[in-house]
Amino acid sequence: MRIVIVTDAWSPQVNGVVRTLRAVTAELQKRGHQVHVLSPEGRRTVPMPYYPEIRLALTPSRVLGREIRSLSPDAIYIATEGPLGWAARRFCRRANIPFTSGFHTRFADYLALRVPIPGLVSASWSMLRDFHKPSQCVLVPTRSVAEDLERRAFTNLKVWTRGVDHTLFTPGKRAALDYPRPIMLHAGRIAPEKNIEAFLSLDLPGTKLLVGDGPQRADLEKRFPDAVFLGFRFDQDLARLMASADVFVFPSLTDTFGLVMLEAMASGTPVAAFDVPSPIDVVADGVTGVVDKHLKLAILRALALDRGKVHDGAQAFTWERTAQIFEESLKPIPGSSGRAANGITTSLAPSRSG
Repeated sequence: MRIVIVTDAWSPQVNGVVRTLRAVTAELQKRGHQVHVLSPEGRRTVPMPYYPEIRLALTPSRVLGREIRSLSPDAIYIATEGPLGWAARRFCRRANIPFTSGFHTRFADYLALRVPIPGLVSASWSMLRDFHKPSQCVLVPTRSVAEDLERRAFTNLKVWTRGVDHTLFTPGKRAALDYPRPIMLHAGRIAPEKNIEAFLSLDLPGTKLLVGDGPQRADLEKRFPDAVFLGFRFDQDLARLMASADVFVFPSLTDTFGLVMLEAMASGTPVAAFDVPSPIDVVADGVTGVVDKHLKLAILRALALDRGKVHDGAQAFTWERTAQIFEESLKPIPGSSGRAANGITTSLAPSRSG
């Protein structure tokens, strides 16, 4: 099957959306599919308002439509509600082509933190609902997110869980770190929507270790000098930190999943989080971590959990299962060939930026 994925989120961005799409694409390739990713890579881009480090491609719908037609896809997945996503949606609507879409990010809630204008949040949710309304199937990461969207009148929802690389994230990577214990690790984008200040402001023994970068890093480093900021870490280096921490702290109130929680659990490190959507779906309370309305209590309780049981609890999450659900959710385009092919192709426009 030839599958076209349209996404506004792609390299060099470092986030859960990009990591999910890359992992699922690799698994689809193993299953014999050909995947074409249409992303901002190689296109003329502009900085995203309030997130200038994220570049958006303003490709017209007719141009993107020609690219999609040239690929003769058997199915189309629109991953994001950005400019490329809207362009693909307009093309599919005009051409009467069915598509599947994904709800990866609570943009309306993020926007409320950056631009507190009355009525903006409700208008943003209305826009998101309108975007997904014609979709044959809207993939959402957890049951609690689906329930929230159902209350907001979204339809055609299907839970699409996430996975973890169990060969990379493993308890076997655990090593001594030269910091006072307990070591409380957080990994992710350092931005207001991640609610990191709620973690850093807690009075706790040991070391608060942060992996990642983002617009709030300089301010938080100045305000919380006892915390250790390591910047981005990847692959084996990140896996070693995940396994070596005593607890993984996930203070976000708005994330739709949080892949880093799975990576910590697969490494044997328990998770401490608020009892909100995402953590309550991912963490088995009292087994793989602790969710509580008081983050400090969650951290202290999580430190006492059995790391072997934490690791065992993460085994149900695999990228193979994630790819299988994705494949089953695609809506075939009438008249398409349906032929299977090997490989992954990333469609590139001429390289420009500005």
